[in-house]
Amino acid sequence: MNILITGGAGYIGSHAVRKAATAGHSVVVIDNLSYGHRQAVPGMVLFYQVDLKETDRIEEILRKHKIEAVMHFAALISVGESVQKPLLYYRNNTAGAMSLLEAMERAGVMRFVFSSTAATYGEPEEVPIFETTKQSPINPYGHSKLFVEQILKDIAAAQPQFGFIAFRYFNVAGATADGLIGEDHRPETHLIPNVLYAAMGKRENITVFGTDYPTADGTCVRDYVHVDDLVAAHVIGIEKLRAGEGLFYNLGIGRGYSVKEIIDASQKASGKEIPVIFGARREGDPAELYADSAKARSELGWQPQFTDVERVIASAWNWHSAHPNGYGD
Repeated sequence: MNILITGGAGYIGSHAVRKAATAGHSVVVIDNLSYGHRQAVPGMVLFYQVDLKETDRIEEILRKHKIEAVMHFAALISVGESVQKPLLYYRNNTAGAMSLLEAMERAGVMRFVFSSTAATYGEPEEVPIFETTKQSPINPYGHSKLFVEQILKDIAAAQPQFGFIAFRYFNVAGATADGLIGEDHRPETHLIPNVLYAAMGKRENITVFGTDYPTADGTCVRDYVHVDDLVAAHVIGIEKLRAGEGLFYNLGIGRGYSVKEIIDASQKASGKEIPVIFGARREGDPAELYADSAKARSELGWQPQFTDVERVIASAWNWHSAHPNGYGD
């Protein structure tokens, strides 16, 4: 299948490029490189430095390469930044997706896989979180993704030949087993790489926000899914997707790990003592968030291979220790 991957130079997108290419698909990547890294895209993969707002250019690429399906990863992902700069997130995440979908409509491309987020659920009253759990985002990032989900539903209602899958991610972590590509966000906001930066001496310490939550050790609990498992679901999904389908799936391992457990596992993986300081709770941080991913397992046959967070962190450490300056190395 001829697949266009947007944001294919980013963390998750670059792993999806490798997974799709390994599965035998012909892959074309677009990325504006505002946050992605050209080095993350294999040399044999066609690459275009294009922004989502360039509708005409995207249409041209879709037609030129006879694209049959699109995986859409290009998005801004910082919750805090979205609160400070909501228009930026609606312009990039929501309007950018609209531009891409318009180019697809013009070019007659009718299969679409969307990178959504568990942030669309907001602060659920119960866990685990199901696909049917009420969606009530508490920040512009979550809203920017939920708006796209609604747009996809509306397109599917208007165009019966259009089929889409929206995957709602929980916390994505890890790197490829060979250590060739990994996570290099600038700035980095995710817990696991920041804990590993503290192990490497790239930061003085890691702050634990809140130790009085109603959890086993008092710290927040989250669901961590390995990036290779996550993108495997996308390849399975795009191969199985049919016209007229509109599907939603949670992607998580179905259990949570606390902040303290992440720090302990990181110390074990790195062999380093990690300096920790303890702070007050952050507003809006629920005690526990983890997925029920039974739907993806039963309907797609998706089976995550990394169900132990120590293995996830070990793969991340393999990347970070070999690339202390990320792709700057």
